[in-house]
Amino acid sequence: MPRRLTTLLASAALAALAVFGVSSPAAAVTPTQKLSVLSSWTQTSATSYNAWNSARLNKGAWADYAFDWSTDYCSSSPDNPLGFNFTLSCYRHDFGYRNYKAMGQFSANKSRLDSAFYADLQRVCATYNTVVRPACYSLAWTYYQAVSAFGSVAAVQQADIDRAARMKADAERRAALRR
Repeated sequence: MPRRLTTLLASAALAALAVFGVSSPAAAVTPTQKLSVLSSWTQTSATSYNAWNSARLNKGAWADYAFDWSTDYCSSSPDNPLGFNFTLSCYRHDFGYRNYKAMGQFSANKSRLDSAFYADLQRVCATYNTVVRPACYSLAWTYYQAVSAFGSVAAVQQADIDRAARMKADAERRAALRR
């Protein structure tokens, strides 16, 4: 391959790395950089959630950060209580808990992680029909209270889920009567 073409290809590759924000393999990620990215992915906003989810779908691009992507979703509580899909909200919550614990920064960030979890759940609930949305919001509040008080949605009681199920069923009956 001619020297000029090789140089041109190498320059293009380096430019692509710079444009796409990919660090070279030799560049070690500092704890400060890791905390900065972790913070940006664990805020209450939809933008923060979307950035985390994009990274979740492209973990390889973040391999140098050595994030812990493991999850048990909503622990021993249902991931989809009454059909409301809380799976990814629980996943992001686990991501924040696991990574801040690994960095020794959990206590300083727990409250925000729990608030981000609740904001994620509320955004999930907002996607459902207004008839059943109150039951979803009730479950979201219950899941938030469990993690806020105990650090785990495993603390959700069956009685809370049953109460939300009754709310959902009552709302659906009322909506059917109006038709």
